[in-house]
Amino acid sequence: MAVYKLFPLQDASIYSFYRYMNTGIDPIIEAGNLNVNINPVPQVFRFLVEFDQNEINSIIDNTIGNVQFSSSLRCYIANAQGVDHDSCLEIYPISGSWRNGTGTYLDVPITVNGCSWVSRTFSGSGGEDWDLATSTPYVTASWSGSNNQGGATWYTGSLDTNANIEVSQCFTLRSQKDLNAPVTDIVKTWYSSSKGIAGTYTNIVNDGFIVKWEDTIEFSTSDAIQPIMQFYSVDTNTIYPPQLELKWDDQVFDTGDLPPIQTTDLFVALDSNPGIFYSESINRFRLNVRPDFPTRTFLTSSLDTQNHYLNSSSMYSVKDLDTNETLIDFDPEFTKISCDGQSNYFDIYMNGLQPERYYKILIQTTISGSTIVKDDNYYFKVVNR
Repeated sequence: MAVYKLFPLQDASIYSFYRYMNTGIDPIIEAGNLNVNINPVPQVFRFLVEFDQNEINSIIDNTIGNVQFSSSLRCYIANAQGVDHDSCLEIYPISGSWRNGTGTYLDVPITVNGCSWVSRTFSGSGGEDWDLATSTPYVTASWSGSNNQGGATWYTGSLDTNANIEVSQCFTLRSQKDLNAPVTDIVKTWYSSSKGIAGTYTNIVNDGFIVKWEDTIEFSTSDAIQPIMQFYSVDTNTIYPPQLELKWDDQVFDTGDLPPIQTTDLFVALDSNPGIFYSESINRFRLNVRPDFPTRTFLTSSLDTQNHYLNSSSMYSVKDLDTNETLIDFDPEFTKISCDGQSNYFDIYMNGLQPERYYKILIQTTISGSTIVKDDNYYFKVVNR
């Protein structure tokens, strides 16, 4: 099975109170509604994140092919506050290109050379503001009040009524706070538009996503409605930048002459793990599977050397070795292990893993009703070329 991760071209937060401020290289992107005493109108902040359309096209054209795939926008939480009741973040495709800029939050003086609440390029002479008077079909503008005009523009619909481009994820006080939003239809729309494909999934150019709180939260003056969620940006020094994740089912399962493994006491080793991989590489990991304690027989050859196969529901997972964070989780649809008669195997796309770090692989299988997870020092490192 296959999981491919893309990292952003650019991301930034925009703030209604600091209307011209750019935060293009801040390590945090955030969405929030904040009541402040110095302004009777709440401060609203949203964030923008864009991924490379050429890379999206390349993986669809050259790797995924004609099979169905799913896509998710993933952002990892750095801090959350005020999310004490059901609150939903909304994700839309942006209408209009924008410039990343080189600012951070509350630079002194503030940086204005990139996108902001007012401008999609830069503030000042020659800059271009968000088109709040747009007449483009299915495009909505943001806040147009005299004090807070701006906030970006985004699509709320498509020529294809079957395409779901209005996406949301809701949070509660005790729910996990990572953003993992299904954006498959948006990505398919971008792909079709970039290829000039008429019909299903068309008419929206990839200018990235905008992430914002739902309308009932933004600009609320209630002291009880002040949620803030901060996520790591592409400029973070952690292993948690935003990701666009593409997943598809590429399982092949032909056992050939291999015997199945039928004992829960099994030995599993990686046969094709040199230990170090370049960040742009793809590696096929093959498994050597056999009983840990083979039954005695009077055969002339040893069963110890005969490879066995794990069943077709077996899966793999990848964790960061240092933090133990799960980066690719066991998934019964997208991380199933293949078999080709030589051995079980699976492919890992190293581009989705941060370079200069160590990782470990886990193998899960079910035998005779027992779930077994093998975590036997299957380590590797990803490096820059």
